[in-house]
Amino acid sequence: MIKQALLGEFLHEAENTRKLLKAIPDSALDWKPSEKNWTTAQLASHIAEVYNWYESTFNQDVFDMGAYQYDKGDISKAENIVAKFEDNVAKAKEVLENSDESAYFNEWRMEMYGNVIFPAMPKIQVIRGFLYNHLYHHRGELIVYLRSTGNKVPGLYGPTADDNM
Repeated sequence: MIKQALLGEFLHEAENTRKLLKAIPDSALDWKPSEKNWTTAQLASHIAEVYNWYESTFNQDVFDMGAYQYDKGDISKAENIVAKFEDNVAKAKEVLENSDESAYFNEWRMEMYGNVIFPAMPKIQVIRGFLYNHLYHHRGELIVYLRSTGNKVPGLYGPTADDNM
């Protein structure tokens, strides 16, 4: 039952993420709001990468970020970021569909080089916070990036100011 709820939200929100990533023009990829921020390409790539964390979150009790490796590929074109997203979201969907609901309350933690980054908490809390909410946070940032570069924003939960009513 929990799995079906997670899967329903996952599918709905993956479509929203897809719409947002497809709205990025190549001309905006190098823009960033300040020296402290990522470029649009880096932020979009990170959004695509979050889907790569499903295997480690659902199927391991410890996610070792020190050993984690990820090939973001060529992020100089928006279509490459979308392609990486499509690969990652397909794998994440399979992990979620094959997950064992009885393990959702097992403890999970994140470490890096032996240091605890996320203390032990139930996997379901990590799934909602680290995978889902974390993604939504970065999508909100990406919307601001798109607006700041004069680009249109697709409606995710209804129409936007860009939609003709």
